[in-house]
Amino acid sequence: MEQNETVVHNPGLVGGISTLMKSLFGLLVSRVELAALELSEVRNHVIELVACFGIAILAVWFAIAYGTATIVALAWDEMGWKILLIMFLVFLVIAGVLVAKGLALIKQDKLGLPATMKELKNDRDMLL
Repeated sequence: MEQNETVVHNPGLVGGISTLMKSLFGLLVSRVELAALELSEVRNHVIELVACFGIAILAVWFAIAYGTATIVALAWDEMGWKILLIMFLVFLVIAGVLVAKGLALIKQDKLGLPATMKELKNDRDMLL
């Protein structure tokens, strides 16, 4: 007497561990891909930040070089040494504004990989 029996195969402990490892590896690969994508975006923002500060420094040096000579020559007869103090304060304000702009770019959290960090936190919460 022949019977067509279907055998249900339970994976057991080794099969379960193997499936778990494959799932964890797939999760790890997807997180690395997400981090790589965000790092490319961060790289662009870092380049923008460096360019902003570089141009700001260049502008300050040109302003100091040309402006100092011109203003001092024109105002020395009227104001004497006071013109130097006024120019110092003006350039100090300009530098402060440029530094504040750079810090604002950093505080916008464009360098923090927010999506990757959120997914890693979700993964940690799910596993624990």
